Amino acid sequence: MAIERLDRKAMLGHKVRRFRQDQGLSQTEMAAQIGISPSYLNLIEHNQRPVTVPLLFKLGNAFEIDLKEFAEDDDQRLAAGLSEVFGDPLFNGQGVSEREMRELVAAAPAAAQGVLTLYRAYRRIWESAQALAHEAGGTVGAPLSSDNPVEAVRDVLEAETNHFEDLERAAEEIWEEAALDRDALFAGLRAHARAALGVEVRVMPVEVMGDTLRRWDYHRRRILISETLLPSARTFHLAVQIALIGQRERLDRLVERVELPSEEARGLLRMTLANYFAGALMMPYGPFLQAAKDLRYDIELLRRRFGASVEQVCHRLTTMQRPGARGVPFFFLRVDNAGNISKRLSGGGFQFARFGGPCPRLVVHDVFRTPGQMHTQVARLPDDTTFLIVARTLDPIGGGRDPLLPRYAIALGCDHRDARHLAYGDAVDAKRAGDVTPAGVSCRVCERLDCTQRAHPPVNHRLRVDQALRRAQPFDFVR
Repeated sequence: MAIERLDRKAMLGHKVRRFRQDQGLSQTEMAAQIGISPSYLNLIEHNQRPVTVPLLFKLGNAFEIDLKEFAEDDDQRLAAGLSEVFGDPLFNGQGVSEREMRELVAAAPAAAQGVLTLYRAYRRIWESAQALAHEAGGTVGAPLSSDNPVEAVRDVLEAETNHFEDLERAAEEIWEEAALDRDALFAGLRAHARAALGVEVRVMPVEVMGDTLRRWDYHRRRILISETLLPSARTFHLAVQIALIGQRERLDRLVERVELPSEEARGLLRMTLANYFAGALMMPYGPFLQAAKDLRYDIELLRRRFGASVEQVCHRLTTMQRPGARGVPFFFLRVDNAGNISKRLSGGGFQFARFGGPCPRLVVHDVFRTPGQMHTQVARLPDDTTFLIVARTLDPIGGGRDPLLPRYAIALGCDHRDARHLAYGDAVDAKRAGDVTPAGVSCRVCERLDCTQRAHPPVNHRLRVDQALRRAQPFDFVR
């Protein structure tokens, strides 16, 4: 898989140039170290020659480079972001083509990232101004915050490819020190909490906990967990609280390592990292990755082997990015039955739109009709990138008789070229037209003008209103 990926992403000139400049080398000096001519290196840096697999190995031998990470294509993420930016009505009449955006990414990736950062700041200010205007008319409450903590944390996860090696190692250390047993993990963690942290763990009746799922009783040194939780959720919540108590300094160091706009964002990241630690504790990296490969990423079998929930397994699969021991790169999406996104993780080449909901053609919206069943889809975006997606509803988070328990569905997806590694890829074929669903990232930036499920017109096309004509599509455009 590694060699195949190196072969796919050949135009890496900007990465080579940036790495050379970071090392303080001239083209002549670097060319001599990898055994090519300075003129050939110059062509590579200007993307006029591909970086071949043998050349990548030469780079790896001459310098300390993780070839897998070096060969990953981050241009797609930046290009997708710029497409959303220049599709905004702000740029009407500018006519920035896809080719120009890709040239900007290739020639100056830092400048491209700067454009994205500036646009996001503009959007926050614009949204706040809109909220203030509505507030003046008495129709809306407090204005939107100019610093969205949820988006800030998502940016951190994306920058780290949703992998935190420090937390992985800490979880592995606890497994060794506490001699944990996968078949009795809750009991083992309860014993570890008592021995290492001086904390008692109690499963409490619903009459006492009400709608509270977990509570840390600081004064009595007790972790209280609701009996309404399924066994996998009880273990997860116990592991989260163990992280917040026993790994506090480690979590603080990770939070302080990144610049966040507010205390709310720092608190949210700390909780997100504690959740990550819990997943690593329930599904240790090495055994879980090996099982995923052996079982061909069968989610149902993995959840049974590790005593986890569907969501826990799917989320854990997105974190398998340890250098030298990587799994299939996945993206992850969780939505409610109204289509609102409550969790998303980019990966596998799929980039979510920051503004607007997901494409209504994605299979994740269909699974609410058949709770508990796994659905498979091959989705092709307008740029012809193709993804294998599996989706399923989630079991209720709590129990009891509350008829308004939240309902969620999740989707896990990867580049279709990795489909052969998944059991779900056996039943579909991207070469069969009937197996492929034309989809997009978001209605706001989607170029499929003939889509009959479009919720909003694309921002970079003018609407055409014809009183004498009505098509199947909800919108018509000047073409």
